[in-house]
Order: sequence, then C-alpha cells, then structure tokens
Amino acid sequence: MGEDYGSGDDDCSYGYDEEDFLVDDDGDEGCSSDRSPSESAERSADNSPSYKVITRESLLTAQRKDLQRVMEFFSVKEKHARTLLIHFRWDADVLLEYLVEHGKERLYTKAGLGNLEGSAAGCPSIIDCSICYEEVSVDEVTTMDCGHFFCNACWTQHFVVKIQEGQGRRIKCMAPRCECICDEVHIRDLVRSADHSLADRFEQFLLDSYIEDNKRVKWCPSVPHCGNAVQVEADDLVCEVECECGMQFCFSCAADAHSPCSCRMWELWTKKNQDATDSWITVNTKPCPKCHKLVQKDGGCNLVICTCHQAFCWLCGAATGRDHTWDSIANHSCGRYKEDYEKKSETAKKELDRYMHYYDRYKAHLDSLKLELKQEQTVMSKVSTLEDKESTLDISWIQKAFFRLVQSRRILAHSYPFPYYMFGSLFKDEMNDEEMDLKKTLFEDRQQLLEANVEMLSKLLEEKFDEFRVAGVLDLREKVQAVVVSTDNLCRNLYEFIENDLLGPLTKTFERIAPYRGSSLFNHFKGESVEV
Repeated sequence: MGEDYGSGDDDCSYGYDEEDFLVDDDGDEGCSSDRSPSESAERSADNSPSYKVITRESLLTAQRKDLQRVMEFFSVKEKHARTLLIHFRWDADVLLEYLVEHGKERLYTKAGLGNLEGSAAGCPSIIDCSICYEEVSVDEVTTMDCGHFFCNACWTQHFVVKIQEGQGRRIKCMAPRCECICDEVHIRDLVRSADHSLADRFEQFLLDSYIEDNKRVKWCPSVPHCGNAVQVEADDLVCEVECECGMQFCFSCAADAHSPCSCRMWELWTKKNQDATDSWITVNTKPCPKCHKLVQKDGGCNLVICTCHQAFCWLCGAATGRDHTWDSIANHSCGRYKEDYEKKSETAKKELDRYMHYYDRYKAHLDSLKLELKQEQTVMSKVSTLEDKESTLDISWIQKAFFRLVQSRRILAHSYPFPYYMFGSLFKDEMNDEEMDLKKTLFEDRQQLLEANVEMLSKLLEEKFDEFRVAGVLDLREKVQAVVVSTDNLCRNLYEFIENDLLGPLTKTFERIAPYRGSSLFNHFKGESVEV
C-alpha cells in the first residue's frame, strides 16, 4: 500500500562576536583587543594575502590615493585619471603595463579619453543641434573632449537616462561610433541642474566604482549590509577575509568562509544541500498516475494504491488493476524495464547514502559549534571567577584555547564536503581507483586525528576549572596548551596535504583553497546557515 509524502525544512545557523585573536609565528598565542578598528583593519597571516577593511568613511580616501598616483604619473586631471582607472578596473599596474606595451595615445583611445592636449575648435554663436535639430545659442551647448558638441538639453536627457539605467560610471558620447567617455564635470553640472538626487546618485556611482570595478576590493556580503568593503593587497585573490562587522567570507566567491573546500566544491555542496530533499523523493516516492500526488511505498508488494484509490505498479509507475500476487500484477508486465529500473534505483540510493554519510558529519560538527558558541559566556564566567580567586594567575590561555576550538571546529565541519567531491565523480578522470582509495585513506587519517584533538579540546574546556586549586589549574593549562598546539599543526597539515597531494597533482582541472590562517584567527564567526 502507499501513503502521501510530505517534507519539512530545518534551519540551523550560528554566529560569533569576539575580539582579535593572534598566534605568533613561533606557535605562542596572544590576544589583542586594544586596537582601534582602523588599526586592526590591515592583517596578514602565514601565506595569506594581507587585507584591509574599507568603511564608507574611508572609501573616498582610498580612491583618491590611487587617483593621485595616476594623476602624478600622467600629469592629468582627476576626472581623466578616474576614466583610466575605471577602464582598467582600478589596477594601476595593468594600466602602466599597457602604457609600456602600446604607448600613451593608444592607451587613451582604449580607455575612452578624448583630446587632452588642446581644446576643441570654437563654435559659432548659433548652432544646429544634430540630435534635436533645434537652433541653440553657443551658451547652451557643451563640447566634450572628443570634440563633439550638442545642446545641453540633449546631453542632460542622455545623462539622466544612463544614470537611471545604472550606467553612470562610463557614459559614452552621443555621437555615432564615438567611444569617448563624457567628462564627469559636465555630467555633474548638467544633471544637477535637472535633478539633485540623480546627481547625487551619479556621484555615488563614481565612488562605488572603486569597489564594483576593482578586482582587489569587494563589498562585505553581510545581511543587512554593513556598508563596508574589503581590499586584498595582493594578486592572489583566493583567500578568506573578515569585515569589521564580523562577517567572514571567501574573497574569491564572496560566499561564507568555507575552507578547506574550494569555491567550486562549496558551490556544489550548497546546491546539493538544497536539492537533498528532491534526491530523497526521487529514491523513495513515485507520482500517482491519476492525481499525481507523491506516494511512498510502505511494504514489499509492488502494487501501490494511492489515497485517491488508484492502483499502479511501483516499478514502472503505470496504472493497473488491484488483482495481483506477490510477484505479479494481473494483466500487467514491466518486461526488461524492471531490471533497468532496479539498477537505476540502486545507484541513486547508493549516491544518496554516500551524500548522507558526509552531510550527517558536517551537520553534527556545525551543531557542536553552535553549542560551543553558546557556552562562551559560561567559559568567560568561569574565567572571571578564577581571576577573582587567583588574581596572580595568567589565565589568558583559556580564552585563546576557546578561539582555537571555534576555528578548528569550523574547519572540521567544512572538511566533510571536501572528500565527497574529491573522491567522488568530480575528479574520476584524474585518478585511478587504487590511487583514489589510497589518497582517501590518507585524508581520512588526518581528518580523524584532527577530529580527536578538537573533541579533546572541547572536553578540556568543559572542566570546572573555576573550582580548581592552583596546581589543578596549572595542570589543566599544560594539557590545554599541548592540545592547542597539536590542533593547530593538524589543521595546517590537513591544508598542506590538500594543496600539495590532492589538488596539486590535478592536470585537467584547476582547484584552489584559501590558505590556512593559523597565526591569525578571525575576530568573529558569523553568518553560516544550513537548510535540510
């Protein structure tokens, strides 16, 4: 028989908000909380690119710094420097390389700059605008650097339409086949005379172009948006960064921080989680041929009856009568389709079981992280109690160990989607079965060692150390510090194994993961959610 099938959703998310946590290069840990936001904006750790947070207040300053460099080098005005930089996506190095290879004249033409050496020829006192065909006074005409001139009314309408369409950063001349970019000063003056709010929007376009057209700068993806952006100070954009609002994200794909998964793996995993219910339905249900409701089989018989009383064959989905035996249905035969269907169904079930193996462990560690973050206040409360009892004791190691636990738990959770794709069908053409099994075993050995250390660190931090005597506290500190160093090393080794032994040898595809930030833990853990 059968029953109607329904499904539900279960959401899980976690957040974190704490001070900076740093680990020195020699392995000793230290906590820093006395820096201002501007001072803590620039960070560098291990082989990760350094980065800085750009706030709304500092955006103009950051933009003018790059503009000044180009203005001084080319001896041009700010508006022309901005046109050059926007065309080359605010990459001054690429701009200068193009200059060396092709020369200044070709550079200006490519960027859309008109004649910067001299002014355009004078106009008669009355001209015919070739757009509206009206005779207008020369005082009502504007000429761009390219030499084309039209009446102010036509220019204004052109600018207003482009700004309303969101194309305010590079507005081209109206003349046919002219690729020159219009003077931003003229745009600003003409639009402001027509609509102040639209002129302000144009100004914002120019300001935001430093982020939206700049490969080294990205808006923080926080929701609601904090208004900040992050700038990476290197060409290697595969890294994880943190905004001052606490949002950690992958700079390459702008998703939540997901290492040791590559961006492609994380994108596939996120989609897979969303499609997991559909996979279960495909394996376990069939649509009724009459009412099309999904029906789940709850017995061994292949004759299924829907709640609408329609009987049908579970193997092929065709409508049938109710007369049947255990191995056949009267006046119905599936023929060879039975074997094909069973093979297809078995393959789908194995794939679903494999996915659930990794997802269950991924979800379990996210749940553990959520609980551990909730225990932060409990841990800090015990620290305060211990400080009141033993004011001479240095107990900063407790807070540092807690931060290490949070980071390592997140890494451990994200280490489960990685083998699902690494040792699945994604790279089956890159490794034979024997090589894949060997690398999978080596990866799992490292993963299990990290898992054991994380669980040990979590257990140690659950101790009622606020009730310990001095000797007990010192003994616990020795154990915790040993596990912290071991956990850090295991995380680093896992990343190196993935980079050098798993992803490095790939020849047909190119996969990268963000470097391990062992010597600079993130300020916050925030923003990740999982839907089942």
